[in-house]
Amino acid sequence: MTRTVRVAVIDSGVHASHPHVGGVAGGIGVDDDGQLTDDYVDRLGHGTAVTAAIKEKAPAAAIHVIKVFDRELNATGRALVAACEQALVSGAEIVNLSLGTRNPEHEPLLTEVVTRLRASGAVVIAAGPVDGIRWLPGSTAGVWAVTLDWSVPRDGCKLDRLSSNGAGFRASGYPRPIPGVPPERNLQGLSFAVANVTGVVARLLAQAEAGDPASVVARAFERGLL
Repeated sequence: MTRTVRVAVIDSGVHASHPHVGGVAGGIGVDDDGQLTDDYVDRLGHGTAVTAAIKEKAPAAAIHVIKVFDRELNATGRALVAACEQALVSGAEIVNLSLGTRNPEHEPLLTEVVTRLRASGAVVIAAGPVDGIRWLPGSTAGVWAVTLDWSVPRDGCKLDRLSSNGAGFRASGYPRPIPGVPPERNLQGLSFAVANVTGVVARLLAQAEAGDPASVVARAFERGLL
């Protein structure tokens, strides 16, 4: 018995008809000024690949797409905050942020919206530190941060820490394979480590009879499922 888990994917949009995606529950765009648009078509392929990695592990997840990237993988702090606001509006249980900003000026507003997402019961899964780079909001208290570990199987993840101050996971940076395309020529990196963790967590929540996300993940860890 499984239930539908609501996942907000903040990225470059999606090709909802892609066979690895199979449709989404809804979507919206956010421009550089934080204003909303009805354009959530993916022109980069990144958001589609991220969504595909999540759906591979949690095929019944209800994906709400929030587009902040358009022609390049670059967004303003205002757009990121507005996107997190939209994740809150959507009632997301998991917010996937396969991205981050290094600009500390954005930390107060990102911290505030992450705090409200956590208060709503949502889990924010985001890019953790890389080579000493402190990404936001992945470095914000309470966020479930993900780092790369190429030795971890792509269909799983490793839990290093879990507390009220957040969690730390390691995961593979390979996305869902594309038939006929060698892995080294496909997209890869931290973005997909985040997506792989989101997919695993969404699957665990869908299968759980009860419990908040932290409790569900803790039980899975105790049972050797992570």
